[in-house]
Formats: sequence, C-alpha cells, structure tokens
Amino acid sequence: MTRLPRPLDHLLHGAALGVLCAFAITASAAEPAKPAKSAPAKAAKAAPAKPVEAPLADANADQIDAAERVYYGAYDCEFNQTIDIEKHPKHAAYVNVKSGKSIWLMKPVLSSTGAVRLEDTKGETLMVQIASKSMLLNIKTARRIVDECISPKQRELIATAKAAKEAEAAKAAEAAKSPVDAAAAAAAAAASGSALPAASNVAANGSATEAASRPK
Repeated sequence: MTRLPRPLDHLLHGAALGVLCAFAITASAAEPAKPAKSAPAKAAKAAPAKPVEAPLADANADQIDAAERVYYGAYDCEFNQTIDIEKHPKHAAYVNVKSGKSIWLMKPVLSSTGAVRLEDTKGETLMVQIASKSMLLNIKTARRIVDECISPKQRELIATAKAAKEAEAAKAAEAAKSPVDAAAAAAAAAASGSALPAASNVAANGSATEAASRPK
C-alpha cells in the first residue's frame, strides 16, 4: 500500500475532522428546542383569610336592661328542636343563640310592647321573646327557623298565669251565685216578717173570742 507523504496525510485528516464538526453543528441546529419545564405546582392552596369582624359597640343602659330580661338556658321547641341562649363570654350585654350547628351573636333590645328582641349583629336572624314562648326568624327570607320555643322560666310563667285564670274564674262563679242567694234570703225574710203580724192577729182574735164567751 502506497503511503502518502506526512504533510498530505495531516492535511486530509484535518479536512475530515472539519467535515465531522460541520455536520454535528448542522444536526444540532436542526433539532427543535425542548420546552422548559414549568415550575412544580404548589402542593396545597393557601387557606383563605378569615374576614375581620367589625367591633361591637359598647352596651348602653337600655341594652343592659334588656339583657337582664332575657330567659337564658335551654328551650324546648316544636318538632323536637332545641335552642340554647347564653351570655357572651367577652362582650357584656350580648348573647349567643345556638340552634343546631348555627350560632348567632345577638344584641338584646326591649320593645315598646314589653317583648325582648334579640337582633343578630350581622342582620340575618331575629329572636322574639314573649312571656309564653319564643321564636327564631330569618329576616332575609321572612320565615321562621323554629317556633314554639319555651324555656323553664316561660313554663313557670305559663303555669302561674293558668292558676291565676282558674282562680279568677272560680271567683266569678262565686260572685254569680251570691245575688241568687241574697234574693232567696230576702224573700225568706220577707215571708217570715209577713207571717208574724198574721200570727199576732190570730192570737188577738182568739183572745177576744175567748173573752167574749166568758160569763159576765
């Protein structure tokens, strides 16, 4: 095999290397660029911040008076439902009203009729308390959430009112009988009074007859 001269051999070797480099550059330029990987998604979304509630106004004398008239404790309502009213642990003269899983922060207000209104500080519900019962209303839908709620204090007032009504009825019945008895007594007295003069006349006439029949 005929060997090329060394300078020519080096020249051919360099030319071959140049061709290979040029082919590699062309191939890399023709290859499409790969899209960059997106940042990994967060494992969990951050919890939404709780809304900041507006501060409650300090209770005035009227609100304190109304809060003292609230019947606190457990209420038995219709359809085996219950309501519980308790004093708010932080805000004086405010109450918590619980029904099921719902809790409302309410402000006691005394109405002109004597009823106590528990007004929701968020304007969603209203509880009305009278002597005989209480009811919880939804202001926005104008519907009753629960009705016929009676606390132990209201039950006591109902029993007292019932006993007073029965006593008044018995007194009225007794008063109705009194005029009849009085009229009967008056009639009996009148009859006995008229009989006495008649008896006296009979006795006098008898004495006169006896005296006339005697020999003179």
